[in-house]
Formats: sequence, structure tokens, C-alpha cells
Amino acid sequence: MATELSTQDAGPTDEMVADVFQRGCTSRHVLESVTGRWGVLTVAGLRDGAVRFNALRRRIDGVSEKMLAQTLQGLERDGIVVREVRATIPPHVEYSLTELGVRVADSLTALIDVLEGAVGEVTASQRAYDARHDGA
Repeated sequence: MATELSTQDAGPTDEMVADVFQRGCTSRHVLESVTGRWGVLTVAGLRDGAVRFNALRRRIDGVSEKMLAQTLQGLERDGIVVREVRATIPPHVEYSLTELGVRVADSLTALIDVLEGAVGEVTASQRAYDARHDGA
């Protein structure tokens, strides 16, 4: 019994400590899934509540059906999105965020707000950069 207590009191092991900078860390894989091109838009698109697949696809301009399906599956696996099938005729499928997904969406939408608000600044910076490098 003393051995059990000392093992429990030893603190977290290397396997239990999340470090996004480590190649095999689960947090890195989830970060890649969430921050990928379609992951950010999918999570942000679900922030306002449950949405059917086609409505979400219409909201995310440019995403293919295949990419959205793959993105949703990955986010569901990671615990960010929940897929609910309603037993109606025809079947009705909705996607929504989990509690974790809402926390992630809040952070992502804050970033989106910063970027949308800075479009003028970014455009000016891009033009200045291009002007300096086009003549090189």
C-alpha cells in the first residue's frame, strides 16, 4: 500500500505532461487539426450553434464536401465537435461544438477578429514588402 501511495504522489510522468513542442504530443496533433485551413473555419462556423452539414459547407466558401467531412471527423475524434443524428425521415444530422470546442472557438474567433480588423494594415505591409522585393 505504501508503494501505491508513493507512486501516486510522484507527480506527473513524462507521458502525462502535455508539451505542444514535442512531436508525439497529443496537444500538437489537436492543434494541427484545429488550426489547419479548414479546421479554423469549421470550428468558428459552429460557434453560433448546431448546424447541418450543407449549411456549414455553404458558410465556409471554397471547402469541398470531402474536405469538410474529413475535417469534421477529425474534430469529432479530438472531442471538439459532436455529430448528432436525429431519427427523422429523412435522417437529420447536425454538428455542434463540445464544451472544449466552445473554448477553442472563443479563442479562434478572437484571433479572427484581430485579423479582420487589421486587413488594412496587413495589405499595406504586403504592398511595401512586394515593392521592396519585386525589384530584387
